[in-house]
Amino acid sequence: MAALRSVSRLLTRRALNTTVKRGYADDMSFTFASGNQVYYSAQAVKQVDVPSFSGSFGILPAHVPTLAVLKPGVVTVFENDGKVNKIFVSSGTVTINDDSSVQILAQEAHPVENLDAAAARDVLSKAQSQLASASTDEAKAEAAIAVEVGEALVKAVE
Repeated sequence: MAALRSVSRLLTRRALNTTVKRGYADDMSFTFASGNQVYYSAQAVKQVDVPSFSGSFGILPAHVPTLAVLKPGVVTVFENDGKVNKIFVSSGTVTINDDSSVQILAQEAHPVENLDAAAARDVLSKAQSQLASASTDEAKAEAAIAVEVGEALVKAVE
């Protein structure tokens, strides 16, 4: 029992030491890129909201280190000057590091203001048709992913 308490105290001390080392900055270093563009390159920002398969979540300075998969949706970036940028992502990863730096790597990303509502609805319609006519498991899975992206696109432009 005494050994258990010692381990507990050790874990508590380590957690406290990690918190002290990390500090609590007012902003965080943010990098966001996709195959077609770099949106942020180690820029200081206040907050980032991301869509993930475990549920959407906000990232603030001193967030616990995390690795998550992005689902199709809108990444919202709150810059230090008060500007808010909304960028649609088809998929990707988000990494939150111990030093409060954050990296998002998106398969495909585009500013929401550049998206066309009619084109988004067309993408969804075509994906739904592909899903309805898919005959193999592979084709069904690919079409289901396309439908998910299409639904997120339509939601982003509404």
